[in-house]
Amino acid sequence: MESVKGWVAADYAAEPMASVQHSLRVAYVVFSFCAAFFLSGIKAVVVGPVAAAVMIVGNVGVILVLFPAHVWWAIYSLIKTDRINAGLKLAVLLALPVLFGLWLGLGILGSALVGLGYGFFTPWISTFEAFRQESEAKKFVHGIVDGTWGTIKGSCTVVRDFADICFHSYPVYLKELREGSQNREPHSIRLLDVPSCIVVALLGLVVDIPLYTVIALVKSPYMLFKGWQRLLHDLISREGPFLETVCVPIAGLAILFWPLVVVGSVLLAIVSSIFVGLYGAVIVFQERSFQRGVSYVVAMVAEFDEYTNDWLYLREGTVLPKPSYRKRKPSNSTEFSVRTNASGGKGADHPPGPSEAPAMLVPNLAPARSVREAIQEVKMVQIWENMMKSCEQRGRDLLNQNVIMAAGLAEWLRGAKEGGHHETVSLGLPSYSLLCTVLQSIRAGSGGLVLGSFEVNQHNRPQDRLLDWFFHPVLVLKEQIQALRMTEEEVRFLEKLTVFAGNVAGGWENGAGMMVVPQDPVRLAQIQAISRRLVGIVRSLSKFPTYRRRYRHVVKLLIAYSVERESSGRSSASGRSASYFEITQLDV
Repeated sequence: MESVKGWVAADYAAEPMASVQHSLRVAYVVFSFCAAFFLSGIKAVVVGPVAAAVMIVGNVGVILVLFPAHVWWAIYSLIKTDRINAGLKLAVLLALPVLFGLWLGLGILGSALVGLGYGFFTPWISTFEAFRQESEAKKFVHGIVDGTWGTIKGSCTVVRDFADICFHSYPVYLKELREGSQNREPHSIRLLDVPSCIVVALLGLVVDIPLYTVIALVKSPYMLFKGWQRLLHDLISREGPFLETVCVPIAGLAILFWPLVVVGSVLLAIVSSIFVGLYGAVIVFQERSFQRGVSYVVAMVAEFDEYTNDWLYLREGTVLPKPSYRKRKPSNSTEFSVRTNASGGKGADHPPGPSEAPAMLVPNLAPARSVREAIQEVKMVQIWENMMKSCEQRGRDLLNQNVIMAAGLAEWLRGAKEGGHHETVSLGLPSYSLLCTVLQSIRAGSGGLVLGSFEVNQHNRPQDRLLDWFFHPVLVLKEQIQALRMTEEEVRFLEKLTVFAGNVAGGWENGAGMMVVPQDPVRLAQIQAISRRLVGIVRSLSKFPTYRRRYRHVVKLLIAYSVERESSGRSSASGRSASYFEITQLDV
C-alpha cells in the first residue's frame, strides 16, 4: 500500500517538472529566435549592400559588355544554319529585336532583384541555420561568422557562373544550331504564316500580360493567408519543418518572410505571361492556323486561372472560356509549361499534359515533409562534388598512364583549341569518368548510380529539373550497356573510344591494344553509339551552371598533381600534394 502511494506521489511530482522543462524549452527557442533575428538583421545591413552591389554590377556588366557579341552570334548563326528555311529565318529575324529587348530588360531587372534578395536574405538564413549545430559554442561561432564573407564570396561565384553561361554556354548552343543539322529534316514555315505569327504574338502580349497580372493580384491575398494558415498549423501540430526543435527558428523565419514569397510569385507570374503570349506564334507555326493561335491566347488565361485554383485549393475548374487549340499532338515539341512540382495541382489524377499552361510559381501549400525525410534526399551539391572527385581520380589515373599530359591540361586551361588533347580534356576525361561510374554501378548491382559512398536512385534523387535532363538518359544508357553484355576486351575498347572522344588512334595501352576493333559491324556500331551518347551527355552537362567553374578547378588540381608527381620523382618530396588539395577544396 505504501509503495502504491509512493508511485502516485512520484507521478504528481513529475507532472510539474515536465511542465517546467517544457516552459524552459519554449523560452529557449523564443530567446534563440529573437537573438538570431537581431544578429542576422545587423549582418544583413552590413553585408547585404556589398554582396548585392557585387552581383548587380557584375551581372549587369556581363549583360551589357557581351550584348553586341550576343546579337552578332545570333544573327550569324541564324543566317548560317540550314535547320530552318527562309520563311522561318525571316520570322525569327523579325522577333530578334523583341527577344533581345526582353533579354536586356528582364536580365537587368532580374539581376537587381536576385542581387538584393541574395545579399540581404542569405545572412538571415545562414544565421538561423547555425542553430542546427550541436554544441552551444558552435552555435555562437557560426551564428556570428556564417553569412558574412561567405555571402560576398557567393555573390562573386554567381557572377562568374553567369559569365560562363553567357560567354561559353550560349556560343555552344549556337554552334550546335549551325552544325547540328546532319540527318535532320529542317524546320520550315510558309511565308504566308509569318504575318499570322507576328499578329498572334502581339495579341498574346496584349491579352495575356494584363489578365495574368489581374488574376495573380486578385488571388495573392488568398495565397498569403492560406500560406500563413498552413505554416501556423504545422507550428501548432509540430509537423513538417516544425517537427525538430532546432528547425523551429528557421520555420519561424519562413512565417515572417512569407509575404515576400507571395510578392515574388506574383512577379514571376507576370514575367511568365510574356513568354506565354509570345508562344502563340509557335502555335501558329505548329498548327498552320491563325485561328488556333488566337484560341491558344484565350485558352492560356483559362488554364492559368484553373491551375492557380487547384494550387490554392479554390473551386475546381474555371469560368473563363477555354477553346481547343490543338488538332494534333506535336511530335517534335512540347508545350512551354512552368510548374513547381510534379505533385502540385490536381496531382496524380490529372498528370500534366502537353497543353498545360504555365502557372503562377507558388510553393506547395500541402503539408510539408518532416526534416528527417528531407535529409534522406541526396542534395544536388553532393552529386556535383562526387562527379568532380571522380573526374579528378580518373584524371590522375590517365596522367599516371601518360594518356594526358600536364601541357595539354594547361593548354585547355588557357582556352587553346588547336592542340590534339583539347577534345580529350574537355570531353574525353569527364565522359570516361561517367562511363566508369556506370560500369561500377552495374558491377555493384545498383538500381541507380553509385557516386562515391552513396547511391542515387529514383527514391532519393533531388527533385531538380536540371537533374531530370541528366539522370534518366544515364539510367537508359546503363540498361543498354547491361543488355549488351560486353566482354572485357569490348569494355576496354569502349573506354578507349570514350577517352579520345571517338578517335581510337590515341596511344593508350589499356588492354585493348592500339587498334583493336570488334569484328562484328553490328557490335561495333552499338559500342560506338554508346560512346557517342556518353560524349553527348557530357557535352550537355558542360552547359549547366557551375560546371565550367568546377571542372576548371579539377584541371588545376590535375596540373598540380602532375607537377608534384614529377618533383617527387626527382626529389622524393611528396608532402605537398595533400596539403594543396586541402587548401583548394571545391566550392559548394
